[in-house]
Amino acid sequence: MDEIDIQLLKIIQDGIPITSQPFEKVAEQLGISETLVIERISKLHHDGIIRRFGASIGHRAIGFTANAMCTWNVPDSSVEDVGAVMAGFSEVTHCYERPRRDGWPYNLFTMVHAYTRDECRKVAKQISNATGIEDYDILFSEKEFKKTGVRL
Repeated sequence: MDEIDIQLLKIIQDGIPITSQPFEKVAEQLGISETLVIERISKLHHDGIIRRFGASIGHRAIGFTANAMCTWNVPDSSVEDVGAVMAGFSEVTHCYERPRRDGWPYNLFTMVHAYTRDECRKVAKQISNATGIEDYDILFSEKEFKKTGVRL
């Protein structure tokens, strides 16, 4: 990774312009061609420097004000299969495994976004029905303190 890559990452970390040629403006800022910008982003992605390149939508800004972390007690031998089913629900934006702790039996977590808490509860019930996992809890978000990615 060289200085141009670092500058490129700094420019695109806040998003790219919503235009038909979004990398043209980035190329102008760097003094390189648009094609080279695209090639460098592709290489940074291939090399694992950029893990994900996609749209990030503020769920609260578009009306999803009921947000729930659903915690699931899934048999360890089933985590991969159950997690794949849970992650397949369109209302689930995050699905990940964490170790169990003393007094905390849950090992799989899904973040569900909806317009109301009742909708979150319905989604959790649908997930439960689809997976056969009945031991779960729903923790609703009360306040969002920070939402930013890694900054250079």
